[in-house]
Amino acid sequence: MYSFKKEERLCNVKLIERLFTDGSSFLVYPFRIVWLINVADSVHPVQVLISVPKKRFKRAVDRNLIKRRIREVYRLNKSEYLFPFLNEHSTGLILGITYIGNEIGEYPFLEKKFKDALNRFKKLYLNSHVEKDS
Repeated sequence: MYSFKKEERLCNVKLIERLFTDGSSFLVYPFRIVWLINVADSVHPVQVLISVPKKRFKRAVDRNLIKRRIREVYRLNKSEYLFPFLNEHSTGLILGITYIGNEIGEYPFLEKKFKDALNRFKKLYLNSHVEKDS
């Protein structure tokens, strides 16, 4: 339930290229979220890519710290905020999370903003599919 296994991580180069060329995106500071609807896998409905640019954080320890915090926020909140929504709509998702902040965010701040980002994703998803269904 609160795991983050290899199968949930986005590693396929073709899927990553497709995500950034065909995907939709939005900003919720300090995150840039890129998402693309994909065929649902019953076990893992979401594949996630987390990136922190070297341009903003030169030291690898800083980038790794931010990625660790983002992974932890995702791991603890996915089953409550994201999976029920995707199961309800029986869809799969490819998700790219890019950290665009200039300073290292504290965990409570990142958690609040990630929840805001998930709520924003839900609204965008519903808006795009309500238009298609009409």
